[in-house]
Amino acid sequence: MRIRSHRSAAVRAAVAGVTAVLLGAAGLAACDAIGDNSPGPKGSTAGTKPTPRWDTSPRSVAAVGDSITRGFDACSVLTDCPEVSWATGSDTAVRSLAVRLLGKDRAATHSWNYARTGARMADLPAQMEQAAAVSPGLVTVMAGANDACRPTPASMTPVDTFRADFEEAMRTLRLEVPKAQVYVSSVPDLKRLWSAGRTNPLGKQVWKLGICSSMLADPDDLAAAATQRRASVQDRVVAYNEVLADVCAKDRRCRYDGGAVFDYRFDGKQLSHWDWFHPSKDGQSRLAAMAYRRVTAKEPIT
Repeated sequence: MRIRSHRSAAVRAAVAGVTAVLLGAAGLAACDAIGDNSPGPKGSTAGTKPTPRWDTSPRSVAAVGDSITRGFDACSVLTDCPEVSWATGSDTAVRSLAVRLLGKDRAATHSWNYARTGARMADLPAQMEQAAAVSPGLVTVMAGANDACRPTPASMTPVDTFRADFEEAMRTLRLEVPKAQVYVSSVPDLKRLWSAGRTNPLGKQVWKLGICSSMLADPDDLAAAATQRRASVQDRVVAYNEVLADVCAKDRRCRYDGGAVFDYRFDGKQLSHWDWFHPSKDGQSRLAAMAYRRVTAKEPIT
């Protein structure tokens, strides 16, 4: 009897141990099934927010940026022409992004242009505050050319400052309209614009008035110093575009154009016939088409 009693006690102890292990495992499984706010193991995506689905048909558009978005020099010399703006213009020959997305009638009441000729990235937070006030479904951004187009390369906006200004602009929007989508255009290739326009006598005369002197001053000077000056401006534009891509990538509702505007080869037909630097009506239409293709794509186009 004693042997049996000892054996029974051993069996009961073993069963109790196994039961404890099973209950412990069940408890862990239940915790995993329910989930908590603790971080998962390294490499786990537990607790991360899914990227929201991109809305390919936003119901309103606000534009921020510089002279390109204002249609500068597209209709007459040294004058804004917002009706031909690639982002919000009403001109039927351009068919702006807003018109393509919303239709002509709705675009007239549900699109706003807060861009300003001469604006730099430092001006974008204030523009973004204006845009946020109308709670747009989509905000278009085209800024940075004036940060590189300074009197001299030494006076160009430092890259770190450019980044801080753009981040502030995005924070300004997010505080007021957290679900607004943002489409960011790359800074144009200023060196290519110099190359395309330098053969036009009228354009070069207008350049002397001070348009993008860091790149366009002494356009026929091909000596080493001038070549290096233009190269430094080009390098800065490339750096600005890297900032735009990086900051946009950290925002779940932002799309960068993948360098589409920078890569586009504007020719004489797409450039203003007054300054051979800003987009003409045809150039504005090309910008609108590029933006529309990327805004309406289900996945980002790289």
